Amino acid sequence: MTLTAALFDLDGTLTDPFEGITRSIQYALEKMGAPVPPQSDLRWCIGPSLWDSFAVLLETADRAEQDRAVAFYRERYRSQGLFENALINGIEGVLQGLQGRGVRLYVATSKPHAYAGTIVDHFGLGRYFVKVYGAELDGVRSDKAELLAYLLENEAVDPTRAVMVGDRKHDLVGARATGVPGIGVLWGYGDRLELEAESPIGLFDRPKDLEDFLLSMT
Repeated sequence: MTLTAALFDLDGTLTDPFEGITRSIQYALEKMGAPVPPQSDLRWCIGPSLWDSFAVLLETADRAEQDRAVAFYRERYRSQGLFENALINGIEGVLQGLQGRGVRLYVATSKPHAYAGTIVDHFGLGRYFVKVYGAELDGVRSDKAELLAYLLENEAVDPTRAVMVGDRKHDLVGARATGVPGIGVLWGYGDRLELEAESPIGLFDRPKDLEDFLLSMT
């Protein structure tokens, strides 16, 4: 195929949000009167939707309780956690290279698009992307397959000429469900075993290797 569009996850793929996300989860759990794990035990929460994470952390399927936790999380995240973040070294070169070949670039994240757009602009990446796609604040389209289907339809993207790049299995599962070839990256929060289990067309340790692979498809 000739690559015409590339969809990128945000957390763990374009940026490292560990500090902001884990501290905001700790804040929410404390407000909920729940046990507060150390930050290192919350790495797995980077990638899934907040509702899914709090369902596990609070041991509840009660959506109202999950909503309360998400609201507390956002109290801290909006004002502070959003910017406790770092750009992945070398990722901007990947975006520059693809844009230079005429590939349309999109962000596809389970994070609310309002927050995702702010982060993308904060790091000066907005000029590379056609649009930032994310969930709604109420959790609609936080499922990656639902989000990608929405993006593909809205942007008239041919899934057979696109790729989804992400660091967690949710990215690859969503890609497969919508007919988009998935690519895994190992500088984020999913390990090799998790990503290989989803049969990506490529799995990369470094942004430069990802760039070379994607440019070979243009």
